Amino acid sequence: MVIIGCDFHAGFQVLAIFDNRIGVKKEQRLLHPDEAVAFYRGLQGQGEPVRVGMEAGPPCQWFRRLLCECGHELWVGDAARIRAAAVGKKKTDREDAKLILQMMLEDRFPRIWVPTEEERDVRQLLLDRHHRVRARTAAKNQLQALAMNQGVQKGRRLWSEQGRQLLAALPMAEHTARRRDYLLRRVEELEQEIARMDLLVWVEVQRRPAALLLKTHPGVGPQTALATVLTLGEVSRFHSARAVSAYLGLVPSEYSSGGKQRLGHISKQGSSLMRFLLVEAGQSAVKKDPELKRAYQRMWARKGNKAVAKVMVARRLAVRLYWMLRENWTYPELVKHVGKPESSCGKR
Repeated sequence: MVIIGCDFHAGFQVLAIFDNRIGVKKEQRLLHPDEAVAFYRGLQGQGEPVRVGMEAGPPCQWFRRLLCECGHELWVGDAARIRAAAVGKKKTDREDAKLILQMMLEDRFPRIWVPTEEERDVRQLLLDRHHRVRARTAAKNQLQALAMNQGVQKGRRLWSEQGRQLLAALPMAEHTARRRDYLLRRVEELEQEIARMDLLVWVEVQRRPAALLLKTHPGVGPQTALATVLTLGEVSRFHSARAVSAYLGLVPSEYSSGGKQRLGHISKQGSSLMRFLLVEAGQSAVKKDPELKRAYQRMWARKGNKAVAKVMVARRLAVRLYWMLRENWTYPELVKHVGKPESSCGKR
């Protein structure tokens, strides 16, 4: 077997290579994409299995596709744990590649779960929809400001048919009116695009029984259900519900030493889109689930901060969704088995 430690960059990669048939180590630098393609295609012709290790993080879809086409095995490792294993203050591309190779040879490479190419592609659908929703919100906020400058304060009613007609008929100066007309057209275009994407999301949800399962929870829509399934992947890789919360960046950062515990804001590690969807879904779930509503009100009263209470609900919702996936429970089954999901799941 040929084992390769790869320090990957946008324009090139540095390799530390070990061939265990003859016990020879060597180093090599490849430019992207031509030299890299030729090198890995050449290994394919030798008939020996090839394993490549690299850090998670850099955008390298073409590289993953190349290795898959060549039949090579790709291991992706936790970048933070790889860096923590480095000894000394010397850091170069060569040293990074040699460290990855050494960890692979010593069977201590911190390999992580990697989604399939199809799952990555569906993630792009959710991300594209999310960006369009944000663009629509930005356009609506600008229109609200224009309306308020003309003495019109309708809030959400501004987006009804009558509200839009009123906004379009408001007398404005030349350039202000041009900007208003553009924003109105932009909002309408974005709403049509988002509606088309919602249909695509629903098709993807129907293809995944796990996503349909999560949709039974109050407040969890197709986007949140699909994003949870694609982000968590194989839930058996999480040893506890707290591990899921930490993976999503919903637990406090901690700086404790010498017997003193110091907790900060949430770590915000992991997918920012997933945290956004959980917070939004949590606010809908609060209106329909009495236990979450009571927990939200208690936290709001204790902390005097709505944002903290929203994050708490998002974390509890993430825990619930994790247990639903792990035990293959619908929402009624979750309530039946654990009573109060947010208090009981953590004891399992």
